[in-house]
Amino acid sequence: MKNTNYAKKMTLVGAGCGVVLFAIFGLLPGSFLGGVMGLNLAGSLLGLPVTSGVLSRLIVAVSMVLGVMVAGIMFITASSLTGWLLGTIADTLTAGKKEMIQVNHK
Repeated sequence: MKNTNYAKKMTLVGAGCGVVLFAIFGLLPGSFLGGVMGLNLAGSLLGLPVTSGVLSRLIVAVSMVLGVMVAGIMFITASSLTGWLLGTIADTLTAGKKEMIQVNHK
């Protein structure tokens, strides 16, 4: 009998869906939220109003990149975990059917 491991397959499918969902729904909000956090951080460190210096722009840019990375990690991790869970359930259900088939053939 062929040993199918649905958990691995569904984890990869879930990760792919997570990447697509991140590209559609997470990229722009991640950069917006990261930019706002960077502006707040630059304002608290350098004083308000935030000047257009190199350091303040660097702080905002780094926080935007971190915001996008956190959004990507959240989307991909959540969808991979969901796919793994569904694959594990499918593996459990198919293993039970295989055991029943083997018992009936003996």
